[in-house]
Amino acid sequence: MSEQTAAADFAALLRELKDRSGLSYGVLAKRLHMSTSTLHRYCNGDAVPADYAPVERLARLCKARPGELVELHRRWVLADAVRGRKGAAGAAAAETPSGDAGSEPGAAASEATPPAEASRAEASPADVPPAEGPRADAPSVGAPAAAPVGATNTSPSGAGARPSALPPADAPDRTTPAPARRRTRTAVLAGIAVAAVAAGVTFAVGLPGGGGSGDDGDGGRHRPVGAAGATAEESPSASSSPSSTASASPSSSAEEKSPARTPAGSAPAGAPDGEERKSGVPVTVQAAPYAWESPCSQRYLVDKPAGEMKPPPVEEGAAAWVAAHGAVSSGQQYLRLTVQGTGPETVVVDGLTVRVAGKRAPLAWNDYAMAYPGVGCGGGVQTRAFSVSLDSARPSLTPEAGNEDFPFKVSESDPEVYYITASVSAYDVDWYLELKWSSGDRSGTLTVDDGGRPFRTSGNKGRPAYEFPIGGDGWVPEGTTKLD
Repeated sequence: MSEQTAAADFAALLRELKDRSGLSYGVLAKRLHMSTSTLHRYCNGDAVPADYAPVERLARLCKARPGELVELHRRWVLADAVRGRKGAAGAAAAETPSGDAGSEPGAAASEATPPAEASRAEASPADVPPAEGPRADAPSVGAPAAAPVGATNTSPSGAGARPSALPPADAPDRTTPAPARRRTRTAVLAGIAVAAVAAGVTFAVGLPGGGGSGDDGDGGRHRPVGAAGATAEESPSASSSPSSTASASPSSSAEEKSPARTPAGSAPAGAPDGEERKSGVPVTVQAAPYAWESPCSQRYLVDKPAGEMKPPPVEEGAAAWVAAHGAVSSGQQYLRLTVQGTGPETVVVDGLTVRVAGKRAPLAWNDYAMAYPGVGCGGGVQTRAFSVSLDSARPSLTPEAGNEDFPFKVSESDPEVYYITASVSAYDVDWYLELKWSSGDRSGTLTVDDGGRPFRTSGNKGRPAYEFPIGGDGWVPEGTTKLD
């Protein structure tokens, strides 16, 4: 899908929502805290937002239905992915001229070498020892490299060195090489260069996996590189053993090796074009651990007094706010997963499994609400919504009412978005997800976490709670704000 098509489809749905709302660009831009021109570019398809949060807020302001929210996110994912590929292609194209230009000095130097060597070959007998055996300009068939190597090494500066000074102008006979000898030496040097390149290519092709360790047996195709936030193990089939996002071992030892924290999603470097999609993981997962179902339901625990806290952020600033305060999701965590194929083939998402990495007593920190008192919050039921209780001995995902359960199908042009609400009251829990996928004769498991760390959610029962009044200058105990 081209960038114009993806961006146009995304913008068309935005315009439809905007027109149906009856609100002007100015009113919407003011409520979204962005400029009118920026919003106009989004709706016209001239630009694609780098983050989905303002798009979702715009859709909710325009009273988008749950199905429209899912479709809008799908179109944004496609438009953003096409834009990213175009940027990468542009960067590669920008590097090409410099590479071509860099080869010109080398070519010029190779053209200048034969005259310099000819000059040295025509030097006086006192400078060059007498040759023994066949002449340098008539090398034997069995040793074609002898003459040029010897001629090159006669330079005082080393092999292939550039002469330090030009011969005197009054001695043209010394600087003019013999035509027959120059042609012969040039031909020999060209033959040696071709033979060296051919030998290098043959040696490289003969190495297993480009020179990797010989005990891997898969040509080095088990270490792909791709998107961050998810790691994986792939189950090998009977005929091949490509890996997912991190290193994978054969089935006999797959459970003995933990996956390395390498990103997921593409084929290994050096894979041929025809094998790229077969050797790489056919699915990618992007996790948004600080998404909000609505500000009314979002709270964080922070080990700081209210006087040292900054005002509550908007959703797109939540990750930075959490990092700055060392905050932990309080009571529940709302997680948005975007799952997309890396190619046209269909990938089946078989299920999501919740794994608990640690449980402790709930944090004894202050509880801060992100909603402003008296401000209403809206939100629809998502079409791929799940919930999990982290208090359970074996937590598992349960579809929300009216939602379907796994499996689902994804591809590059048909991504899926899953919304997960993880709640907890009695513990401070570290947890992560495992996504199982299959495609043809391949299958694997992606580990989904918070950039290499588990998600963290803590109960908040009995903790001091605070809220931030609109127009106020600080946090106050929750429930004490007087509403007009």
